[in-house]
Amino acid sequence: MEIVLNGPVLAVDIGGTKVAVGVVDPDGQVLGQRRGPSQAPDEEALFALVVKLAREVLEEYGQPVSACGVGSGGPSRDNHRLLSPLNIAVWRDFPLRDRLSDVLGLPVAVDNDAKALALAEGWVGGAVGEDDYLAMVVSTGIGGGIVLNGKLLDGADGNAGHIGHIFVAEGGRADAAGAVGLLEGQASGTAIADLLDGIAPADAPTEMRQRVGTLVGRGVGSVANLLDLRLAVVGGSVALGYGDDFFDAAQAEIDRICRLVHSQGTRIIPSPLGADGGLVGAAAVAARASSG
Repeated sequence: MEIVLNGPVLAVDIGGTKVAVGVVDPDGQVLGQRRGPSQAPDEEALFALVVKLAREVLEEYGQPVSACGVGSGGPSRDNHRLLSPLNIAVWRDFPLRDRLSDVLGLPVAVDNDAKALALAEGWVGGAVGEDDYLAMVVSTGIGGGIVLNGKLLDGADGNAGHIGHIFVAEGGRADAAGAVGLLEGQASGTAIADLLDGIAPADAPTEMRQRVGTLVGRGVGSVANLLDLRLAVVGGSVALGYGDDFFDAAQAEIDRICRLVHSQGTRIIPSPLGADGGLVGAAAVAARASSG
């Protein structure tokens, strides 16, 4: 996937646990960043944090940037003009794009954080040279971005790719939207914390790590069967933190259910971008917007 940045941009990654802000150069390198918690008492407090981090990063960088790209948890309305992230309760129809552009005096482009990761993986990550793939974030929540025929899928309102909300298991806990049996309600960091009842998700036993991997593999395999793709690149603190336990179990489940000619051999791999994937993806959102 061709991503072209004409110069460094400000990148903002907003997830259910943290906000990261950095400057990303035309080679996809993160030049500097600041982070803070995304769980705030109200919508204005969270917006103030985003602005504070952005100003600190820009002051540290000390040179002009051409634009700002944002990757945020979803869903959204009006093609990401109004944000309502399921795992950030204080933002409902929050007009981040317009508010941030007014404060920073920069053009701002916003997209879903997992769609942003999909752009990043095709640019400088694990899907370079691939025209058909799925990118996923398995962290506080679970999101996805889908590239088919070399193009990122947007959908009617910009929300295509919400793999966290496909059905994977009977029963279990409800997710943030109130649905039972969906992937995010079973395998996200939030779900794991509830299921472990007081044990931090990072300290989950092997059996839980494998269970999460199996459920994610079930979702990936279903998408591969549906959309004729054979690669899933996965980032996020849960997936990358659980490592081989997660990815081996996910691959085994994919192998079990991908039996069609077009989905046999589907692979799931960890994102090589690691913790910087969200910022690189946000920069790619800015590049995509500037290219029209």
